[in-house]
Amino acid sequence: MSSTDLVVVLPGILGSTLTKDHHPVWAPTAGAALRAVLTLGRSLTQLRLPTGIGDAHPDDGVKPAGLIPTLHAIPGIWTPITGYDRLLRRLRSLEQRGQIGTLLPVAYDWRLSNRYNAHRLATIIHPALQQWRASSPDRANAQLVFVCHSMGGLIARWYIEKCGGAEVTRKLITLGTPYRGAATAVAQLVNGVRKGVGPLSVDLTEFARSLPSLHQLLPSYACVDHAGSLHRLDDPTAPTVADLSSAMLTDALAFHADLAAAEAARPTSLTSTHAIVGVRQPTPTSLRLTDTTVEAMGTIGGDNDYGDATVPLVGAIGHGLPMDTNTIRRIVDHHANLAANPGALDELEETITTQPIRRRAGATVPIRVDVPDLILAGEPLRLAIDIDAERPPAVLVHVLAETTAGEPEKIVPSRAPRIRNGHAETSFTGLPPGAYTIRVTGLTPGSPITPVTAPVLVW
Repeated sequence: MSSTDLVVVLPGILGSTLTKDHHPVWAPTAGAALRAVLTLGRSLTQLRLPTGIGDAHPDDGVKPAGLIPTLHAIPGIWTPITGYDRLLRRLRSLEQRGQIGTLLPVAYDWRLSNRYNAHRLATIIHPALQQWRASSPDRANAQLVFVCHSMGGLIARWYIEKCGGAEVTRKLITLGTPYRGAATAVAQLVNGVRKGVGPLSVDLTEFARSLPSLHQLLPSYACVDHAGSLHRLDDPTAPTVADLSSAMLTDALAFHADLAAAEAARPTSLTSTHAIVGVRQPTPTSLRLTDTTVEAMGTIGGDNDYGDATVPLVGAIGHGLPMDTNTIRRIVDHHANLAANPGALDELEETITTQPIRRRAGATVPIRVDVPDLILAGEPLRLAIDIDAERPPAVLVHVLAETTAGEPEKIVPSRAPRIRNGHAETSFTGLPPGAYTIRVTGLTPGSPITPVTAPVLVW
């Protein structure tokens, strides 16, 4: 890429702060992830969208303000995310070294349709690029480079293919973007917020079901396991998905189909796309339906392809590519931490600068970490760890509490669970309500274990 290009950063769903009348209605700060959820509960009447909103804006005065730097989550909507401070620091260092032209983080109202946000994006970056090009003769040919986490990649793809962005875009770099959706979104929309999560459970469920954005994360691949075969969500021969709006489902699948068709019709779409995906983690991939609920399963067609614990591998690979494609970068970690993972950031920097980055650790043994997004206070926090090695190295489990200083703090002793046949389990009890980061590393310095990080809320 050119060192004069404009780098646009788009966060995932929940990743932008929201304000109303200049007052924050969704703005988690360091050490306040849980408090932000409770505050949101009191703000749901302001943030819930009207039925049939489609691609429109509700004119409710809510505006996006900035990217959330630290851990943030809403139970029942996607997954907790560690935040974007490390990603922005890495990109700003490239800006300071003159390896990119300038940096433009773009917040958006994550409640709204991805089509709406793509058109809004055009109104922001078109004048920004024109101004940047006009600021110096050596910038006259500057183009756009997108760096997108999760749903942000869907917005950038729609802008590129449907809003004229292809002519001015050099690269699209995505981290954990669900190109073909994720089964997790179905389970959340149908099953709702976990029963028993305080007085907000029903409200949070109805709030989630009002969001076009969350519906546009629904899987477009055949994910419903029924009568010995796999079916799409809109397949009339499969059971109807209870509590899933048929109109919003139809719209969401049309969104994915339109994107896929546009990309297929433009061959350079594939060559300019660089997808970084999370792998080797237990991930909901297919679904089994009952009369009232959805059971998410980690296998599809009898195979376990894993994923990043939120987006399955089958949903993370777009452009009609095969599952074993060599055109994507694979990072062993959870979806929540992809935008902060050192290996992912090295891949990102290498893709932007076209120079090999040699700072990666020599970790070679991948591990899978199964940990819940949410538990109730008083419940034990249970973890399961699987190691792909004949002689698995020892691991160390760290439980770090989110603090107001922004850096997680160890509150309980780290633990080295015993590994038997490549499997280990451990649990922590007595964790007070709050937001935590679970980090599994090798026991000793220089361990070949690939570290895995996942956030969890204790409600």
